[in-house]
Amino acid sequence: MFKVSDRARKIVPILLMVVVVLMFTAVGFTSEAAHHSDSSAQLKDFGWRILNFAILAGIIFWAIKKANVKGAMSDRQTQIEKNLREAKEAKEAAEAKLLEYNVKLEKAAKEIEVIRTAIITEGEQEKNRIIAEAKIAAEKIVTQAAQSAEHETLKAREALRAEAGRLAVELAAGKLAGAVKQSDHDRFVGEYLDKVVKL
Repeated sequence: MFKVSDRARKIVPILLMVVVVLMFTAVGFTSEAAHHSDSSAQLKDFGWRILNFAILAGIIFWAIKKANVKGAMSDRQTQIEKNLREAKEAKEAAEAKLLEYNVKLEKAAKEIEVIRTAIITEGEQEKNRIIAEAKIAAEKIVTQAAQSAEHETLKAREALRAEAGRLAVELAAGKLAGAVKQSDHDRFVGEYLDKVVKL
């Protein structure tokens, strides 16, 4: 940026006033040539105009100096540079955070994949364990069912034997009852009583 020195700042307003005064003087001389008859009144009017212009230029120069335009511009430039520097630092910090979060996100994705694989492996192992336990339980049930069937078969055989024995006894008793007569019955009772008395 182009910077004006202090000396140039002091000289420029003076040169501007001189140029303006010379311009008004030239205008005055040209009009004096046209109206020579009233030259003293015109010269007096010209003098007042120069004085008014000089006062106005002095007030403007003083106001500009008082406003400290250069200082304000310099402060503004410093503030803009500071804002740009802070924005650059914020951008660099944001990029660093973005990189950090990308690394964390990538790490988290890998951890999720490891966990997912572990869960699938555990699920397969659990499934295989449950199937093995179910096979063992099924084998136990089959064995118990076979033992129960064998036990029930033995019970049924025993019941059939008992029933067959009972029926045989009943059948034999019926046959005996039909074959034994009253005289045989009395004789058996008498023999039994004799044996009891002898004892």
